[in-house]
Amino acid sequence: MSWRLASRLSVISLAIVVVILISVIQHNRATPSAPSSSGSVGSTSTSASGLQGTDLNGTQAPNFQLTDQYGKAVSLAQFRGKPVVLTFLYTHCPDVCPLTAEHLHTTVQQLGSDAKNVAILAVSTDPKRDDTAAAMQFSTEHNMQNYWHFLTGTQQKLSPIWSSYSIYAQQQQGKVNHSTALFLIDKNGKERVYMGDDFTPNQMTANLQQLLKEK
Repeated sequence: MSWRLASRLSVISLAIVVVILISVIQHNRATPSAPSSSGSVGSTSTSASGLQGTDLNGTQAPNFQLTDQYGKAVSLAQFRGKPVVLTFLYTHCPDVCPLTAEHLHTTVQQLGSDAKNVAILAVSTDPKRDDTAAAMQFSTEHNMQNYWHFLTGTQQKLSPIWSSYSIYAQQQQGKVNHSTALFLIDKNGKERVYMGDDFTPNQMTANLQQLLKEK
């Protein structure tokens, strides 16, 4: 083989390799990567059971007891037989918490007569300022006083509950930095899905209607 032919073949081979590399790079850029297993999953994902949210594998929900906006002792266990929405809020929150309350109010309106068969619990993340009066005021402002239990307590009572549900809560300059989470618990007291604060009333309503049909 002459050196000219060998040189031409080398150039052609190099060109083919370059074309293949460019094609692979373009394909990788065009194909979205799968979410990391350590990343959070949005409310729009669907669990194996068909519920919208992040699957929690039916873990037994830790029980607790606190005081609601009416000054009554309320425990999670007393709602066995009903689906439960469990969230974590504070009454002086300027943004996410009021929106969550409004979305939950829309949800109970959409549920209609089924709303009485669902429990909604909002656990405070601000023990220094959230008391019975503040809980009632916040509940009334968002038309939830008769639809949920806004639960308050001391730091000593609340901290273990936050920990058991992996909730972060830290007061900083008048605001509370805390995890935004809604846990859907079934009639048997088992955690079914987690929903972020980007949930919609339609998603929540559909989830609760499905849990209501379960035995």
